[in-house]
Amino acid sequence: MADPVYRTLLLFDIEQFGSRDDVEQAFLRRILYDVVDATLTAADVDETARLRADRGDSVMELIDTRVSVPVLVKTLLTETPALLHNKNRLLASSARMRLRIVLSSGYVAVDELDGWVGTDLNHAVRLLDAAPLRDALKQSEAGSVLCVSDGVYQGVVRHGPLGVRPDEFHRVTVDTKEGPTVAWLHGGPAAGTAAAPAAEAPPAAATPPAPPSHHTHVGGNQYGVTGGTVHGGLHFGLPDGGGR
Repeated sequence: MADPVYRTLLLFDIEQFGSRDDVEQAFLRRILYDVVDATLTAADVDETARLRADRGDSVMELIDTRVSVPVLVKTLLTETPALLHNKNRLLASSARMRLRIVLSSGYVAVDELDGWVGTDLNHAVRLLDAAPLRDALKQSEAGSVLCVSDGVYQGVVRHGPLGVRPDEFHRVTVDTKEGPTVAWLHGGPAAGTAAAPAAEAPPAAATPPAPPSHHTHVGGNQYGVTGGTVHGGLHFGLPDGGGR
């Protein structure tokens, strides 16, 4: 097996792919390839700077680290939704494609069977299948939802490169077989992560008669807010497959 190399990891997955018949699945795969290729072209990713693995309902790309990650993030937030819209607007609603997208980074090795091996890749795949990302796409009217790893967020997104707004991302924690994984979703708050409402104040008691002489009593109420984080469970296997 070759030594692991550090790469940008870009993953796309088609929502509800298994519920389609064979003809629809083949059609959606062609659209997926068109969208992924057009996205990477828009981000100035040369063919020689990427390696693809096909997983049927998903596509994974290993991208050379010389490719600009800020440009990739901006392209995924702007060009990819536009590309999807242009494809879907010509289709019946039942045939339209919606995508979960993960952008991460890490070390990956390619073995003698052209398989991809690496813990960082496993984490990216867990994010792609995580409940918070699935729920975000279900609740979104857009054709795609983007999730970035904590490393991509801390190293790129939070600094607000041109065309990227950090305040449009929110933190989620995904409970995986390898342990809790922090990531950042683009869009509104994830289901179940909003803070609980403040406790209601007890009914005000009738004002007692003022005590005689100099004694004074001051009363007050306390309000508390609690919050939580949703952990999404998942099961995901990496089938065999080759890159190109």
